[in-house]
Amino acid sequence: MSKKGQAKGQGCGEPRLAGLKAALGDGGRLLILTHDNPDPDALASAFALLKLVEKIGGVSARIAFGGFVGRAENRTMVRELQLPVEPTNRVSFEGADLIALVDTQPGTLNNSLPADRQAAIVIDHHQLRPETKKVKFFDVREGCGSTCTIMTQYLQAAGVPLVGDVATALFYGIQSETQDLGREAEGADIKASLALYPGADRELISRIRYPDLPRPYFRSLHRSLERARTRGPVIVSYIGMLDYPDLVAELADFYLRFEGAYWSFCIGQFKQDVVISIRTSLREAAAGELLRRVVGADGSAGGHGMMAGARVPIGDLSAEDVRLKVEELVNRFIKELGVEDDTGGGLLESTAAGGP
Repeated sequence: MSKKGQAKGQGCGEPRLAGLKAALGDGGRLLILTHDNPDPDALASAFALLKLVEKIGGVSARIAFGGFVGRAENRTMVRELQLPVEPTNRVSFEGADLIALVDTQPGTLNNSLPADRQAAIVIDHHQLRPETKKVKFFDVREGCGSTCTIMTQYLQAAGVPLVGDVATALFYGIQSETQDLGREAEGADIKASLALYPGADRELISRIRYPDLPRPYFRSLHRSLERARTRGPVIVSYIGMLDYPDLVAELADFYLRFEGAYWSFCIGQFKQDVVISIRTSLREAAAGELLRRVVGADGSAGGHGMMAGARVPIGDLSAEDVRLKVEELVNRFIKELGVEDDTGGGLLESTAAGGP
């Protein structure tokens, strides 16, 4: 399929569905793999692909993810919807005849696809990568604000009813990814949301959106607030050691609400990696490309126009070397933005601006 078609975010229709069916072949065992530490868009999209495969028939499917589901909303989503997802350490890649990547692509370094295996199917809404073009079937549409939107169109084309758990998961996935259609949402996302809403469980969505939060969340929030500081139109938060890696994304969304900030930059350490998440209120900011330039050869990064994330391996660096690396990455980001006024102070007046 052409890149032009992907950019427009066209509906899938019968030709795309036929291509997916052809990629599934004559049956066998399909492993659906999300990106590591999956978010609602990845979880719901994988669940929708599982339902689609069940409708097509002839193929058995399982869903797996690397890392773990850490954010309270995401854990609640998995529990309440009883999503059949499993960590990769509980599945056998050797036992899979086909592998599908959902909300991720080959070569991104943010999924657990083994180096000796090639994906047969890729469905995603991020920028098309060269490695993906080698895949038997791929549907990558940057013109959609979420992968859930793409999967909604597949279910519609296949005649799968948009009701119950699948409708609830997909609707919440779109709303979460686009912040209630306010961030990078396109016409396709609005149309999909309208199709899903009547069949979704609104009470269940409310429980997912507003879950009970564990003590570690408030401990991390307290620590990051004490260390947060402003630098021109940027608010930078040093979270320190993370209880779960997607906490940086959660707090990046939170800090972007700070009055006068156009960018938020959250950084922390999870195991042997420095993890970064950035957000901006500037629609045409190309945040993903910017963060890739900031990280360079030190790690991997990706994202969209208004949001992006990165991972930088630190191996056995000392605590002081990690601190210096974190400060270097922050300074690269400030320089890349071209911020002239890089002065600032602690976000909380009662505390000194802290470092990493």
